[in-house]
Amino acid sequence: MFKYLLLAFIVVPFIELYLLLAIGREVGFWPTVAVVLFTSVVGAWLARKEGLRVLRRWQESVAQGRMPDEGLMGGVLVLAGGVLLVLPGVITDVIGLFLLFPPTRRLVAALVRRRLERRMAEGTLRVTTFQSAPFAGGNPFEPRVSRPRIQQGPGSETDAEFTEE
Repeated sequence: MFKYLLLAFIVVPFIELYLLLAIGREVGFWPTVAVVLFTSVVGAWLARKEGLRVLRRWQESVAQGRMPDEGLMGGVLVLAGGVLLVLPGVITDVIGLFLLFPPTRRLVAALVRRRLERRMAEGTLRVTTFQSAPFAGGNPFEPRVSRPRIQQGPGSETDAEFTEE
């Protein structure tokens, strides 16, 4: 994982800079600046439009009592695509557009989902959580919630939640 972050934050900006300089040499400085600004503005607009569309479809699905078609991964990919389009560069713009269009976003979401499922099956997926409250027991001013185990039959357990007042 670390090597991918290293690649993303060190190597990709150098490639982006090289491409922008090469494009600037061919078409000129101001047209290159205009293209970079244009893709940033269009990227922000597309990300907002597509993000609102995903949110609206989520709300409609939940209102109808069914699971959203696109899932949480679609929203995360729209956000990532918008961020990549706002960043200056050719590679980030192409990847950002790829993530904003629904057909390619579904393809990427399916690939990510399969990889996560495979890592879960192998037991190599690590999940890190952070505690939001400064105390181990949570917020001391809110009622405590406990989760007792309830036996439903031979060998089966279910979580039950209740609040003590």
